Amino acid sequence: MIKSLLYTIIVISFAQVSSAQEVMDTIDTPNGKMVVYENRTWEYLKDINFDGVLNETVHDFFSMDTTYDYVWPWDVNQCYSSNKQNDLQKLKDTLWICVTDSLYDNFVMPFDGRITSRYGYRRGRYHNGIDIDLQTGDSVVAAFDGKVRYAKYNDEGFGNLIVIRHYNGLETFYAHLSELDVVPNQEVKAGEFIGKGGNTGRSYGSHLHFETRFYDAPMNPEEIIDFKNKCIRNENLFIHAGLFRPGASPSYAAIAGGGEAYYRIKSGDNLSSIARRHKTTVGQLCRLNKIRPTTTLRVGRTLRVQ
Repeated sequence: MIKSLLYTIIVISFAQVSSAQEVMDTIDTPNGKMVVYENRTWEYLKDINFDGVLNETVHDFFSMDTTYDYVWPWDVNQCYSSNKQNDLQKLKDTLWICVTDSLYDNFVMPFDGRITSRYGYRRGRYHNGIDIDLQTGDSVVAAFDGKVRYAKYNDEGFGNLIVIRHYNGLETFYAHLSELDVVPNQEVKAGEFIGKGGNTGRSYGSHLHFETRFYDAPMNPEEIIDFKNKCIRNENLFIHAGLFRPGASPSYAAIAGGGEAYYRIKSGDNLSSIARRHKTTVGQLCRLNKIRPTTTLRVGRTLRVQ
């Protein structure tokens, strides 16, 4: 009886879990082992104590250099998980990330509509995103593959808000929705339906307010997305302090890549096979990445190949 009930719950929605609840049972499901609590809420075992790290390159950049005291925990109850304390304008270095790569190569416009307001100062306030015109009830989709961190009504003006953390190291915000159709810890693919557009929160007319953030700091979405041609501008994005200055205009030259090319390591790769694939040598790979021929390659990490 319990198993039947629990599978019904899976179909309907994910439950909100209290970590103080006593574990009643564990059940194997097609999506992994599920922990069931005494109040009949549940969560997947893989989500318990999840630290929020979806991009090891970004995590290593900040964790290995104590110059940056930035944090970005996995908080399903606060839309800004670092509590707004990360000042990315203090960055002294430049971090390269892949917007799309060989593992996560999909991008889909969250909604194909007319841009009604851009990033920057607006009526004496700072507007941290792009507004896209839509009708209440229109379908909104995830821009990139990722994992839902936040999905509920927000009292700070966003109304019904969904925040998705992505494997490329960014988060995207989808605000003013009329309906939420995903829940925290749910994995989503680019183009997957997440909710319906609306006019909730501090909003004057139905539209989608869309933001791109890095460690909770907003950046101009047009740094990443070509809204006219409905595609990403470049698969490479270089994170630097200038992206986070109020009023910053898109610095397309900063993301052009300068002729550099990168490759994300997959299972079974070695330096010789990567060198052959990119028509270079092991020695050149070592020089570009400051590694040795005997360096162990970690799956998911990136190598500069040009």
